[in-house]
Amino acid sequence: MFLAEPVTRIVVDVTFLRMDRAPQGPVPGLPAGVTVERRRPRASVKEYRHLYDAVGRDYVWWLRRTLSDAELDVILADRRISIHVARDATGELGFYELDRRPWPAINLAYFGLLPRAIGQGLGIALLHHAIRAAWDEGCATLTVNTCTADHPRALPNYEKAGFTRLRTVREEWPVPDRLGLPIPEHLKI
Repeated sequence: MFLAEPVTRIVVDVTFLRMDRAPQGPVPGLPAGVTVERRRPRASVKEYRHLYDAVGRDYVWWLRRTLSDAELDVILADRRISIHVARDATGELGFYELDRRPWPAINLAYFGLLPRAIGQGLGIALLHHAIRAAWDEGCATLTVNTCTADHPRALPNYEKAGFTRLRTVREEWPVPDRLGLPIPEHLKI
């Protein structure tokens, strides 16, 4: 007998974006006192889960939550994946993940700020840090996607940074209830 896991079904519009050449001209630098560190040799499962939850909890980041520690460890152990953490004297502020598995493209797989860091001008500076890090590796293209569950400034910031929209697709997601995520009413089916 098969028992289905209880889920909340949501609908989101996912926008796929691409950048085919490195941005030219000046870009915003990180605010004073903020550094970005690439986790070497890699982020631990515990650290990654903490960042993923702190940044993505309010935006229904759920896929990586469904992975076992062993499954997540395999992803984090892949040398083509890197985690970059922004911090200041008070601690972590946000992170981004670069995925080189589709080389010569790099995918900005995850990007975001902790709630306490939102609205301080760090987001666009960290985004440009991620873009520069990818292009410094000699990629042929940089991709990212965002959806209507993400922060409302995500899509405009990606476009402002030089990404071009490729397409938008409506998706239905079965978010497992056991994850305990706060799901905005406007996303529920």
